[in-house]
Amino acid sequence: MQAPDRLAALVDGYVSDLALTGELGQQQESMRYALAGGKRIRGVICLAVAEAAGGEAEAALPAAAALELVHAFSLVHDDLPALDDDDERRGRASTHVVFGEGVALLAGDALLAEAFRLALSYPTTAPARELAEATLGMIGGQYLDITHANVDLSELHRLKTGRLFAASVGLGLWAVGVPHEAQAPWRAFGDELGLLFQIVDDVLDGDGYAARLGGDAARLLAAEAASSARSALAAIPADTSVLVAVVDGLAVRTS
Repeated sequence: MQAPDRLAALVDGYVSDLALTGELGQQQESMRYALAGGKRIRGVICLAVAEAAGGEAEAALPAAAALELVHAFSLVHDDLPALDDDDERRGRASTHVVFGEGVALLAGDALLAEAFRLALSYPTTAPARELAEATLGMIGGQYLDITHANVDLSELHRLKTGRLFAASVGLGLWAVGVPHEAQAPWRAFGDELGLLFQIVDDVLDGDGYAARLGGDAARLLAAEAASSARSALAAIPADTSVLVAVVDGLAVRTS
């Protein structure tokens, strides 16, 4: 079993070395810019699940990279003036600030397409189907967010953030051939991850759960989410120690 930082290095190396479709031409520059940086949390979870389920982390690398490409696509589009209008991402200028809105829009489109090309590299279509359903859920959550729909905050974040975290678990399972009938306990764990990540994110940013509940109450909710995730892992008959470490890291992250 490899430590989270080692798994992050595997994902980062694989993503950095991706052979993007040649027909994209100079569009590749904006895509690689959008992909740079980040902690590769979703990819790490995918690899850690694959190993804990008895497979090799390397077998899940295309799936992990696909998750990171979808995440990057969502960030590029979220930063556009038509959505969140953010000029900075990961400590530097957003993709649309550097390359222009049109090129950034195309970069996001291309990242999404490349993600599905990777997901479809497996013998079964299950990884691609999992990724598609998660991406649609994420987009549905973003729609609720920008339209200020009158929905429960937990439901919004279950879609916007949680669906891709849940897919990180599902893709790791599919990548190493875990059959559907054996996936339930793993998926119970995956359902807890998005909530944990989002609450801590809100505490750090002072919005969302923190704004609605107050900082102390939000931190308590994050601790409860982390405890639920650990309980879900304890119910899995496998060595999930690396995933426990991932949960612990998410619970105490400061950025």
